Amino acid sequence: MSDTRAIRFGSWSRQFAGTPWRRALAVFVLAGLVGIMGLVIGAVKLSPLALLDAMAHPDSQAGLIALQLRLPRLLLALLCGGTLAVSGWIFQQVMRNALASPDTLGVTSGASAAAVAYLSYLAADWGTTGLPLAAMGGALAVIAVVYALAWRSGTTPLRLILMGIGMAALCSAITTFILVSSPLTTTLSAYVWLTGSVYGANWVEVRQLALWCAGLAVLLVPLVRFALLAPLDDALAVGLGVRVQRTRALLTLVATLLAGVAIAWGGAMAFVGLVAPHIARQVTRAPGVAQLLTSAALGATIVMLADLVGRTLFLPLDLPAGIFVAAIGTPFFLALLLREAR
Repeated sequence: MSDTRAIRFGSWSRQFAGTPWRRALAVFVLAGLVGIMGLVIGAVKLSPLALLDAMAHPDSQAGLIALQLRLPRLLLALLCGGTLAVSGWIFQQVMRNALASPDTLGVTSGASAAAVAYLSYLAADWGTTGLPLAAMGGALAVIAVVYALAWRSGTTPLRLILMGIGMAALCSAITTFILVSSPLTTTLSAYVWLTGSVYGANWVEVRQLALWCAGLAVLLVPLVRFALLAPLDDALAVGLGVRVQRTRALLTLVATLLAGVAIAWGGAMAFVGLVAPHIARQVTRAPGVAQLLTSAALGATIVMLADLVGRTLFLPLDLPAGIFVAAIGTPFFLALLLREAR
């Protein structure tokens, strides 16, 4: 009996080693290493022993640096990057297009316009506590308009993408107008937010974003199997029993909410939702849940690494992570666009 179990375990191990899960696990290990680097590297460097001592004595100087300053910032970057990547993966599945993302569909621009309007006209009286709600509201409003404009007895991925590009341009123009007509102090804070930054993150923000992510994950789990079928032709999907229009609308809503909450707490970080899912497809080489989780891990890694570079490479300056995310994403997007054009 034990020999049979050993044979079964060995067979399962070999199958696991040959599946995308092994490559997904490697990406998660990479994310963990980047996280550890984020805790020990900075203006004050901590050795691995000092980091362990900080965990054991949170009231010490090392504990204050690692647990109160760096860890919340690291976790917020992880949550923002992972959430944006999952949103981008869903959009690319639904739209059947590797160029689809919260940026190209207007979600990021809508959230940005609403957030900048809030900072310019309401933050002085209401404070910044309402900023996340403004960003999420802007994202939802834009995707609702995109859906309404694209609806012709149903929607198609091509119409949604074209309407999204148009709405993104309109929202960018609105954002520019608000910035030009706003006071200088408001403009500076809005520019930092538009670039994307996790500077000054605290445990309250981490808990708030984590709760939103957990709630949206509960909504996403029963829809994952439909997301995996979304790239199929509509007629084929209907033949498999999928209610195409209803499923497309639900997945688009969840993806928009995911992007909205990430942008609300991390700012408008461009290209994370585009780059991470595409790299995940190259890494896993097969569709499935492993690809979704790999996208999340890669998105988290990109933002954590960008924030680490921003706060250490140019000391004493602390630059927004979005600068380095865009530096990675822009050439990647152009290369992807050229490949799609061919």
